[in-house]
Amino acid sequence: MLQKTQEPVINNISELPLNQATWVTLKKIDYTDQVGSRRTWEVATRKTRGKAGVDAVAIGNIVLHPSRPASTVLVIQYRPPLDSYTVEWPAGLIDADETPEQAAVREFKEETGYDCRLMSVSPVQAADPGMSDANMQLAMVEVQLGEDDEEPEQRLEDGEHIQRVVVPLAELYDRLVEYSKMERMVVAAKLFHFAAGMQFAQTQKYF
Repeated sequence: MLQKTQEPVINNISELPLNQATWVTLKKIDYTDQVGSRRTWEVATRKTRGKAGVDAVAIGNIVLHPSRPASTVLVIQYRPPLDSYTVEWPAGLIDADETPEQAAVREFKEETGYDCRLMSVSPVQAADPGMSDANMQLAMVEVQLGEDDEEPEQRLEDGEHIQRVVVPLAELYDRLVEYSKMERMVVAAKLFHFAAGMQFAQTQKYF
């Protein structure tokens, strides 16, 4: 990864003709609703969905170390649509011939440098159903470290600038709240929902 020399800057925002779009396109859905009325809906759709029938995978992760508390690896990267840095779990698109499981192990290695053990993969989930048909799955992985293991080298692609942060699970919710207060920093919804669920389970008495 190249050394950061400046903060990212948006130079221009313009309309994109659909025939020039590489990754996404727009479609119009004509449908009949539950009471028989004809309606339309605009939807953004990815062009990259492969054989798995799933667009992307996010990788929730638990890092275990002999003398440190159980932690998780977060990634911080600039996202042009928000003109902000996002705090996320590692994630990525599933390649055309990959399974979600293969994509999870590959993306986690690329973005964090760590080898991992796949523990589970969720059912297919909607990513933003009011705007897009994009879908995803959540893979949970485990990283087992030795006492003297050093931080591994990331395997980032050209154009990727990703900072790793290891956060103890017990501090995750509070750390994300603090990130959300920082200028030009946004916490990804999927990650915050996980942390908020942990916090809710620990502090409420409903179950």
